[in-house]
Amino acid sequence: MKKVYLKAYAKINLFLEVLNKRDDGYHEIKSVFQRIDLYDEIYILKTNNNDFILETNVSEINNENNIIFKAYKKIQEKYHIVKGIKVILKKNIPMQAGLGGGSSDCASFILGINKLFNLKMNNSEICDLAKGLGADVVPCLYNGANLVTGIGDIVEPLNSLLNFHLLIIQPGFANSTKEMYKLIDEKKIKEKNYNDKFINVINALKEKDIYKLANNLYNTFEEVCSNKEIIQEIKNELCENGALGSIMTGSGSCILGIFDSKKQLLSAAQKIVGKYKTYVAKTRKFLE
Repeated sequence: MKKVYLKAYAKINLFLEVLNKRDDGYHEIKSVFQRIDLYDEIYILKTNNNDFILETNVSEINNENNIIFKAYKKIQEKYHIVKGIKVILKKNIPMQAGLGGGSSDCASFILGINKLFNLKMNNSEICDLAKGLGADVVPCLYNGANLVTGIGDIVEPLNSLLNFHLLIIQPGFANSTKEMYKLIDEKKIKEKNYNDKFINVINALKEKDIYKLANNLYNTFEEVCSNKEIIQEIKNELCENGALGSIMTGSGSCILGIFDSKKQLLSAAQKIVGKYKTYVAKTRKFLE
């Protein structure tokens, strides 16, 4: 095998509560991840030299700080046969948007290298590798909906069969995950009892109850976002145009609306188009 092609799917958070900060600087979280059909494209090709080459349509990430390059170096420490690689990355997922694009790219790259070089890493070895590369990389190894705890490294598939449509809005600003966590620490956001919402989101996915799901969305980061008035305005606009519920995903800045039909979603998109950059998506089930 000389090349592989992968789709790195985005994720959204249907519930995200940031808990205590650990001594190592990481925060514990309690979240429900859902993979969606918006994706980046990755081609990995073997070359005739020992170099690592990354080509991408987003010039500012074409450097050694790219998480794909970090994954390559980490894999190479253990598997010396991994060398002579050209990666072509086509970014479609917006960055600093809470959609996990970089983490998903990294997860897909690890899976692709495992296949391309026949490394025969098992699931446990792949997850151990992913843990050291970013908090969201491990959940991005899983499809469908997943319960995510710890620092993002403990994943429990929910095997949800609920499928729904999403209108995702990218406002005119981006959020740095690092800065958003810093704001949580500075504003001393304390743990609150959102366990009922958490349980309701999980049950809604299992029961295929989109209305229960839409009524229990929650994200701690909305409380500290410096543009929270804009976030709330967009959430209100989505709901006024037929969304059953709305939430900022991850550390932001993208806001999503949940729709129970594509017709309602497209109607809302027509009214909102031109105001913001928008993405139309749907959920990916665990079997896909």
